[in-house]
Amino acid sequence: MKRRSFLQKTALAGAAAATTLSAPNVWAKKTYLWRMVTSWPPGLPILQTGAERFARRVEELSGGRLRIQVYAGGELVPPLGVFDAVSQGTVECGSSAAYYWAGREPACQWFAAVPFGFNAQGINTWMYSGGGLKLWEETYAPFNLVPRPMGNTGVQMGGWFNKEINTTSDFKGLKMRIPGLGGKVLSKAGATVVLLAGGEIYTSLERGVIDATEWVGPLHDLRMGFYQAAKYYYYPGWHEPGTCMELTINKKKYEALPRELQMAIDFAAAECNTWILSEFEAKNGEALQTLVNKYKVQLKCFPKKVLQDLRKLAEETLEEEANKSKQARKVHEAFKTFKKKVEAWGTISERVYYDVIG
Repeated sequence: MKRRSFLQKTALAGAAAATTLSAPNVWAKKTYLWRMVTSWPPGLPILQTGAERFARRVEELSGGRLRIQVYAGGELVPPLGVFDAVSQGTVECGSSAAYYWAGREPACQWFAAVPFGFNAQGINTWMYSGGGLKLWEETYAPFNLVPRPMGNTGVQMGGWFNKEINTTSDFKGLKMRIPGLGGKVLSKAGATVVLLAGGEIYTSLERGVIDATEWVGPLHDLRMGFYQAAKYYYYPGWHEPGTCMELTINKKKYEALPRELQMAIDFAAAECNTWILSEFEAKNGEALQTLVNKYKVQLKCFPKKVLQDLRKLAEETLEEEANKSKQARKVHEAFKTFKKKVEAWGTISERVYYDVIG
């Protein structure tokens, strides 16, 4: 009987100890359900599907502890309402492009695309190894946001036009959908700039609400059907030589996560940053051939003089935009300084290489 009593007490003590020891493990398995909104139309390849890929990666990396439900533009908030929705905590995170938020802070524009600025490799270099991401975090902190690079379009196309661009004066009076700093450059050239979300562009072009538009590149432009509404397809995308897409995270929600879940978000964003650029680079060439060979699109290069004029206007525009806020000036100066550093190497490496193989 004494032996039986001893065993019972030992078992109870062991159970109590096991419960105590397992308590931290129970806490560690706390799960989170987040919502992500995007600026992209439902089912849009690479950008919308990239956001969905990001959500899957986070769930996998977190062992199911952090799950993210993704909503396309307009499904939960308007396509251009992402910044405010995440900032205010209506949702936990979003996928969009920083140049849409110039009205909140002019400095935002530098983290998406700068006319005649960095290509995809350059902007990733600036972000990860040149202090760009730190400046971006500093810029977004007052809005309760944490930014991360999550995709890049590579060099974009110059856009779709219903009239030929032979001189810079041909931009005068032109109604064109073009966001960011590139839009401000064309406005200085005399164009009327219109800001539209992706899902609104085709109808506006078809109905003559706008005379021209840029979007991304051949893959997306083919899917959007712009070849049915415009005659001329211009290159290069001087206005967006390597557009960085963004993941925005509500800062309070992010900081409330355990460190390992924050890392899951960061790693998934970095993986999608590479994947999105790779997908565009892999598929744009085939789509361009379809546009030219099947749909007989008239492919045209902007005249050299036009590009020279636009570059001069871009330099003026950047200085003007940088003067709009203290942070914009800080970011602009940092961008210029780093650009000089990498160009010194690029001039004798990649530029010469492409000249040789071209």
